[in-house]
Amino acid sequence: MQLPVFIDSTHYSDAERLITNYGEEAGLEAANRADKSRSLGNHLHYCKWRQVERLCVLLSIDQSIGTVH
Repeated sequence: MQLPVFIDSTHYSDAERLITNYGEEAGLEAANRADKSRSLGNHLHYCKWRQVERLCVLLSIDQSIGTVH
């Protein structure tokens, strides 16, 4: 599994907000927002929402992935 690149702390805030509002469907909501951004030609928001989608999935897993220090 390739881990997401954590670029901005706002991605975490957005993921947290989506998880609070959408629960298990948070990743799907982020994917929908990414698709909408792509269809509008906004590549920056597309990339942002894909990162948020990956972060939502990562936060929903109950175990550690990768190296834990």
